[in-house]
Parts: sequence; C-alpha cells; structure tokens
Amino acid sequence: MFRRRPPLPAFPPGALLVGGGARDWLRGVRPKDFDWAVPDPEAAAREVAARQGGAAFPLDEERGYWRVHLPEGVQHDFVPLPGDVMDDLLRRDFTVNALALMADRQVLDPTGGQADLRARRLRMVSEANLRDDPLRAWRAARFEVTLGFRLEAATEAAVRRVAAELSAGLLPMPAPERIRDELHALLSHPDAARGIWRLEELGLLALTLPELREGIGVTQGGFHHLDVFAHGVEALHQLLARFPDAGLPLRWATLLHDVGKPRARGVNPKSGRTTFYEHDRIGAALTKAILTRLRLPSAEVERAAALVRAHMAPLPAGEREARRFVHRRRELLPDLLRVMLADREAARGPQSHPAIRHAYARAMDRVLGALEEQPAAPRPLLTGEDVMALLDIPPGPAVGEALRAVAEAQALGEVRTAEEARALLLGREDAASSSGPPHL
Repeated sequence: MFRRRPPLPAFPPGALLVGGGARDWLRGVRPKDFDWAVPDPEAAAREVAARQGGAAFPLDEERGYWRVHLPEGVQHDFVPLPGDVMDDLLRRDFTVNALALMADRQVLDPTGGQADLRARRLRMVSEANLRDDPLRAWRAARFEVTLGFRLEAATEAAVRRVAAELSAGLLPMPAPERIRDELHALLSHPDAARGIWRLEELGLLALTLPELREGIGVTQGGFHHLDVFAHGVEALHQLLARFPDAGLPLRWATLLHDVGKPRARGVNPKSGRTTFYEHDRIGAALTKAILTRLRLPSAEVERAAALVRAHMAPLPAGEREARRFVHRRRELLPDLLRVMLADREAARGPQSHPAIRHAYARAMDRVLGALEEQPAAPRPLLTGEDVMALLDIPPGPAVGEALRAVAEAQALGEVRTAEEARALLLGREDAASSSGPPHL
C-alpha cells in the first residue's frame, strides 16, 4: 500500500502534471520535480516563481520550455501542452511515467501505469520507445534502485537488447552528460552499490565504466575475499552504510579506488606472489580519465582522483606522525579516511583479523584527534620574501621548499614563532653546507 498522498501546489491554468511528478504523487511521495504541460509555459513559469519565491528562466526558447528553481531543491519544468495528450503519453519510457494528473485529480493512464505502480513493476511502454532514446536503458536500472521496483521480464530483455545493440554500434550512444546524470541519480541513492551490479547484469556497465569491469575475476588474496571489481562495489556499499551524506566525488573515489589494480598486476619474482605496485597512481589517472569522459566538473574530477591517489597512505603509529599526516593531506580530510575505512571494511580475507582491524581503527582515531586539534592550517610564520632575504636566494623552487619545511615544523609544534622558523632554516642551510661536496 502506498502512503497517504501529499498536498500538491496549485495547478497553473489548463495544466496537466505529467511523468515523474504524477507518478510520485500517486505513490504517496511528495514530488520535488514537477513536470507541467501548460498552454503558456512562460506565463505559468513566471506566475509560479512570483507566487513561491523562485527564479524562472527559459530552458529552450525555440521550443518554449521553461524552468523554475524553488528553495529546498524543488524544481518546476513547463512545456507546451501537446495537441494529443494520450499520444504524448504513449511515447514515454515506462508505464509508471506515462501518467498525467488533472487539476481535479483525475488520472490519464493509457498504458496501465497505475496497476504497475501498485505491483511495484517497471514495464516499458514499448521497445520502440526504448530504442528511440537508448538512455532509457540506464534509466531502467536507476528506477529499479531509486523507486524500489523490479523490471518485468519482457522489459529486462528489451533493455539487454538495447545494450547489445549499443555495444555493436547499431544504436547511437547517448551524450556523456546524459549518462552522467543517470549515474549520479543512481550513485546518490543509499543502495547505489546494488545499482552498479544491476548495470553490469544488464550489459550497461561495459558501455559506461569499462575500466571498472577490468577487475572482474582479478583475485587479490591476503586481506581480500573478493575480486577487484566486487571489492570496489562492496567498498561503496560500506561507505554509504556509514556515511550516507557522502558527496559524489567521495562516492566515485570509493567505487574506483582500486580501478588501477588490473593494469598494475604483476608477480614478485622471489615469492611468486601477485603484486599491484603503483595501482594507486595508475588508478588516479584512470579515475581522472573516466570522470572527464563523463563530463564531471573539473574540481570534482581532481578531488576524486586525489582521493584515489592517496588511499594507500600509511596510517600513523603515533601522535607526531598523526599531525604530519593531517598536515600533508589536510585538503583531502576527512574524506580520505572515509575511503580508507570503506576499503578496509570491504576486505574480509584471511589476513583481516580483529587485531589488525582494531589497530587500523586506533590509527584513524589518532588522525581524527590531530585534525580536531588543528582543524585549519596555522597562519604562516614566514613569507617568500622573508625566506629569500634570510637565505640570500632568488625566487625559485628552493623558496617553496623552505616554506613547506617551516609549515610542516609548525604543524608538528616544532616551531611556534618567526624567530624559531628562521633558526630552523638557518640550521638546515648550515647542515647542507657542512656536508660538503661528495668524495670522488
């Protein structure tokens, strides 16, 4: 049984509430995205914006599409009312979206969408509609997770055929930005890990994240009980179970943290054991390439790649090392710890015994304590000009190196004043001079 239906905003004159907004209301969920078919989209958009305190702007002036953003993430889209509403509904993706609600709460339902809502069933309107816009194959996987529905057999078979034809080049691939948006809607859900498995089962992951699939069947041993691919998906599950508010760059980094392992795999000639040296570096480069291909904002790409690059950083054994860890990786915290924790919790192999897990937790506590003690980097004690004057050196890399040395000593509590910072640098210079030239 669906929940009691929530109140709806006033309908614009002559409007129909269509698609997802009508679907969510019928299942007792308050819509956040409203799709309206109206006689005059611009007038309706401006009226809603004025009444509810939002901003109205054209999405596509040529076609007359308008959008209104309201507080708390509510969005209203307005499109021209079609000449034949039923025909328009019959061109939609799934029966649960081929619904329209009138102002008097009458429902237009030409495909039996209400029965599918009650059965929690995801059924295509037609296979031709899926082929007309192959992005709907990704949407099927997303709706299974976000709506909690299940694809009926004929629709699942059609989605698999669409995936196969996309792979064979018989259908055009959707724009990367549209695929990204579907992936982000899926990744934003608490059960995103199941969605990744579903993309794989439907043949869509190979079209989306082929690099991630390289880990299928790549065994690891040691701390790990899963292959590289399954471990990455399980790490995402562990992350979301503990940090449901994790941002998208953190979710991406957790899913992809070991994506470099298949290409880094080697064998130690002495022990014969499988190795994955440099997989963090390779993985960071692959993460950057994947997310750039999906057209993520550059700042999010860099953040996710940096987390992948740093996820193998050794945790500190003492308080001083914890302060150093925080100083060197401050910009990635606390997200880096969250990736590392998810990585560890997704590994339950023979070497992952309770004592090691306890030691890992204690090391994380040390880092969190150091971060709490010094949540922001202390104000610099010296400037570049100070360093150049003190050491009598020109601008260049040596100045930056000296400033970094002072900043780290300051973070560790070894220097507290400008005078102590100057003494540190002069001592470094004396030590370097006293070493003299190498013996020949």
